[in-house]
Amino acid sequence: MNDFKSNPHRQLYLKWLFMILLTGLIQYSGFSQSDSHKIKISRDLELIQISNDAWVHVSYFETKNYGRVGANGLVFIDGHKAFLFDSPWNDSLTRDLVSWLADSLKTEVVGFIPNHWHDDCMGGLGYLHRQKIESYANQMTIDISQTKGLEPPKHGFKDTLELALGDKIVKCYYFGPAHNLDNIVVWIPSEQILFAGCMVKSLNSTDLGNIADGDLLAYPQTIARLIYQFPNAKIVIPGHGPFGGLDLVHHTRDLLTKSNNWKNTSVPGRIGK
Repeated sequence: MNDFKSNPHRQLYLKWLFMILLTGLIQYSGFSQSDSHKIKISRDLELIQISNDAWVHVSYFETKNYGRVGANGLVFIDGHKAFLFDSPWNDSLTRDLVSWLADSLKTEVVGFIPNHWHDDCMGGLGYLHRQKIESYANQMTIDISQTKGLEPPKHGFKDTLELALGDKIVKCYYFGPAHNLDNIVVWIPSEQILFAGCMVKSLNSTDLGNIADGDLLAYPQTIARLIYQFPNAKIVIPGHGPFGGLDLVHHTRDLLTKSNNWKNTSVPGRIGK
């Protein structure tokens, strides 16, 4: 036994074996919020680091119907430039986030993409536009915003959008109606992060939440496409509540099954990744 402990080759083998097992565990179970580093910017705003280049921002707002609600967004950084996916609830919180990134991380937000048209996704769009930050969205989001008298994002797309941030790629997909008619998802291949937004529910959700602007009949098909498209996602971020792995998407499917008495849905071919 003493020879084994003192043998450097055997010790190296044990370290290698441990890393293989750890990597497999992470890939199987996904990433949990307890694994991350949290920074509290203010009472209503916090940042949670989930990789070297990615942070979840969580902002809180006192809503009329649901009380104090936390909403998730994503900051993805390459060098000293960043994309913002969903803003905090309003201009003030968005200003606090952008200022903190600039002051603490020396990082400039250069692009913004909302998941859909609700305030918990693009409530800070006005501030971002005043800072000359480019905005991109599903064309449906732009159209709905204009219909409702809201300031719309500037650049629209249909079905898919690919953006470059330094040498990193970000892909946006529209798979169909779900929580909202216009909701998209964001995939970051280098990090294997899926920012699914409000169409995916956290594991502590017991129902589908607010679907007043959604499509309950189309929702299962959209989730089926999501499951089919991203089987290797390591980190899945919902619109509200703790993030995790692919189990969040399967949990959402289970909630839909209970809600719709929905079983199997045929799935079209995967969109190019």
